[in-house]
Amino acid sequence: MDLDYQIMDQDFKKELLDILYAKSFRYDPAKGFTLASGKKSDVYIDAKKTVLSSHAMELVGFAFFQLLKLAPVDAIGGLTLGADPIAYAAALVSTMHGKYMDAFIVRKEPKGHGTQQWIEGSLQDGVDVVVVEDVVTTGGSAITAVKRVREAGYNVRQVLALVDREEGGKENIEKETGCKFYALFTKSDFLELHEKNEKKKEAEAKKAETKKGKPDERPFF
Repeated sequence: MDLDYQIMDQDFKKELLDILYAKSFRYDPAKGFTLASGKKSDVYIDAKKTVLSSHAMELVGFAFFQLLKLAPVDAIGGLTLGADPIAYAAALVSTMHGKYMDAFIVRKEPKGHGTQQWIEGSLQDGVDVVVVEDVVTTGGSAITAVKRVREAGYNVRQVLALVDREEGGKENIEKETGCKFYALFTKSDFLELHEKNEKKKEAEAKKAETKKGKPDERPFF
């Protein structure tokens, strides 16, 4: 099922993208980066640097509240560690705006004592939840999270992400889980912003160089 999204204020979304670009985006076509999936890429997006910062935390929470405020879901969470700060922020900001939503954690290993459970949180049996991820590449973490959540007896309504790297993750998630996938931002958004910023820097540098080469036209007294 598709959730009923409302359009987020574009100025607000732009502010969040600008923070993500400044704090989390890295571009190095010469050396590249090795991703968690093992793939090489000239783009690296470390979303934790944004979602764990005090100012962006509220923006992230509000962004997911905007997506979920009309959705019939009771909780949000995903595979630790990437999903955790997003789930906490979304649950807190949503509750502050009148939509009561809990957070949960999907462990990478079952608890080694007590209940030996995979899911941490205080959820009622059979509740409707959303699985969230920070950055999706192949979708493996989200697929694992959906599997664990369903095994625990909860209904996964949708998979959300802060960033989709557009490298097959969306397709993999929808195929393997049967859930619709939606991301706030894509790698293309970052590359477009990067190109825009680089052109702006070049223009400013050219302007400064031109100004530097001009003689001082101020009168002498």
